[in-house]
Amino acid sequence: MSRASSPSSAPVGSLCILRTSAIGDVTHVVPLVRTLQEHWPDTTITWLVGKLEHKLVGDLPGVEFIVFDKAARREGFRAVREKLAGRRFDALLHMQIALRANLLSVLVKSPLRIGYDRKRSKDLHGLFINCRIPARSGEHVLDAMASFLEPLGLQQTDVRWDIPIPETAEAFAANALPEGPRTLLISPASSHRLRNWRAERYAAVADHAAHEMGWRVVLCGGPSEFEREFGDEILSHMQTRPVDLIGKDTLKQLLALLRRVDLVLCPDSGPMHMANAVGTPVLGLHAASNPDRSGPYSDRQWCVNRYDDAARKYRRKPASALPWGTKLEHVGVMDLITVDDVIERLETFATRVPARVQRD
Repeated sequence: MSRASSPSSAPVGSLCILRTSAIGDVTHVVPLVRTLQEHWPDTTITWLVGKLEHKLVGDLPGVEFIVFDKAARREGFRAVREKLAGRRFDALLHMQIALRANLLSVLVKSPLRIGYDRKRSKDLHGLFINCRIPARSGEHVLDAMASFLEPLGLQQTDVRWDIPIPETAEAFAANALPEGPRTLLISPASSHRLRNWRAERYAAVADHAAHEMGWRVVLCGGPSEFEREFGDEILSHMQTRPVDLIGKDTLKQLLALLRRVDLVLCPDSGPMHMANAVGTPVLGLHAASNPDRSGPYSDRQWCVNRYDDAARKYRRKPASALPWGTKLEHVGVMDLITVDDVIERLETFATRVPARVQRD
C-alpha cells in the first residue's frame, strides 16, 4: 500500500537511486544528484546504473555506482545482490518502472521506497514502493524525475549537469574537429527504429548545410551494425563528404564532440539529451514523440514538431486529447517531417545564433 509522505528537509544519511537506463533518462537524473549534493552534502549517494550508462556518468564525484549488466541476466542480479549484501539505505528512489527494475529493487533494503504515482506506474511497480511522487501531467521527463525529491522535502530549482569530460576525450574531439567553419553534427539513429528519419532526407539536409551554407557536417553514431549501415545509406545519398565518426567515439568522446559543434540534428534519442546537457542547441525531429515531454530540456525552439500532425493522422484526434506521454511509433510517422521543415530551422538558427565560442 502506497502512502503520502510528510515533507521533511532533514537530510537522510544514505540514499539509493535506481535508474539503470537509458542514456537520455540517466542524463535527466544528473541534475537531481546535483541538487542532493548541494542541499545534503553529507548524504551518501549510491546509484544502481546500467553498464552502458555507467560509461557516461560513472565518474560523477561523490557518488558510488553499482553497475547492473542486464545482458548478464541472472549473473547481473547476482552481482548486484553481492554488492548490496548486508547494506541498508534510509531512502530508495525507485525511478524505473520496468519489471526488471522492480525485481532489482527487491535487493535494495530501505524503509522509505519512493516511486511513481499510480497513473505512471506499470509492471506491478506499486508493490515495490511505499511512497509515491505527486501525480502530475504535462511534465517534461526531467521534471518528473526531479519530483522524486519532493517526498524528501527538497525542490529542484536549478538544473545543472556538469558531467565530467576527461582530458583525453577533449583531445580526441579537438583532433577530430579542429577549429574551422560552423559545424552541424548529425546523430541520425535512435534505438527506437520508428523514430528514425529517412536516410535520403538526412543526406539532403547535410548537403544543404555543406554546399549552400558552408558548414562542416559530422556524422556520429554507435558501434552497432545497424548504425554503420544507416550511416552508409546516408553517405550513399550525399553529394558532399562529411566527417564520418560513426563507431569511432566513446560516450565521453561524444560529449566532448557535442561541446565543440554549433548544432545537433537528431531524433528523440540519448545524444539529444547529452547535447542539451553540455549546452549545445538541438534540432530535434519529433513526430513519434512529444518534444514537450521528451525533447531537449533547455531549449526546444529549434525542433521540428509534427507530433500533433501524427496524432491527427494515426489517432484521429489532436495531441492535446491524447494521454500525456503517448508514443506514436507507427511505420512512416517520421515522414511527416519534410526536408524543407528541417532546412528552415537550420537556416533560421544560422541567422539568429552567433557562431559558437570555443569551449575548451
